[in-house]
Amino acid sequence: MHLSIAATLLACTAAVQAFSDSSPFFLLSSAKLVDTSLDDRQIRTSSYVTSKVKELLASCPTSRYILVSQPNVHADDIHDAQSGCTMPNLCRAVFSESTQSRFSVREVVGNILSRTLADYITATCVEHGKHGKVEQVELPRLPSTREKVDRAYALIDNDHKLGELLDTLGDDYTVVFFSDPNEFKAYEPEFVAPVHMDIKRQSNQEPVVFRRQSNETDNRPLFEKYQFFTPGIFMGFLALIVLGSILGVGLKALSSLEVSYGAFDKDMGPAAQKKQQ
Repeated sequence: MHLSIAATLLACTAAVQAFSDSSPFFLLSSAKLVDTSLDDRQIRTSSYVTSKVKELLASCPTSRYILVSQPNVHADDIHDAQSGCTMPNLCRAVFSESTQSRFSVREVVGNILSRTLADYITATCVEHGKHGKVEQVELPRLPSTREKVDRAYALIDNDHKLGELLDTLGDDYTVVFFSDPNEFKAYEPEFVAPVHMDIKRQSNQEPVVFRRQSNETDNRPLFEKYQFFTPGIFMGFLALIVLGSILGVGLKALSSLEVSYGAFDKDMGPAAQKKQQ
């Protein structure tokens, strides 16, 4: 019976093409919850799913809650029409005998916030006098749907990480798998025409990093905050002292020169003295 329900649950995630602005949702629990019947309308808003989860977990049914967020995931990523389940560890948890309750919605429009679910579970467990351990796990974001190979490898790697976590569940658990937040990008047409080299050069430039200014006030003394007597200033003073001493010696030597007025008289030379004799 459980296998048929789980098979139906996974099969409904591959019925139609995934919407570009939606993501799948899974809830697995070892407890027998009140109402986990499959939803006939497989397109629901995030507010509806959040309220449904709160209704299912209102009594704090288990002692451990794992909230797994997989950003940028689509329903077709989990179950492919040709290859079947593409996340074997997640599917293994769905088919596990210890999983007593299952609830899923194929297309959830909007974002389900992990913090909202975690706060609700913590509050409701405290209200019922129970200890509920909440673990929030965020898997690496999947690449764009255009990068099919990289996206497939990333999905396999994330499923492996999820499998290591699921192996530690025990027999009293609730697992919630969703996307938080699902930052879907608008459609961008692909052109076969060659791209100009200037555009390529601009696209390969590193992104600009903006740094937030610090509002902390520096209360250090003035002479500790700023360096007034730097090595450059010290070397400049030494050069001025050396040049000043050289200039002083030169000026002193020039001022000590004494020339008599007779040295400039034309008739006082040796030839003039001979003529006078």
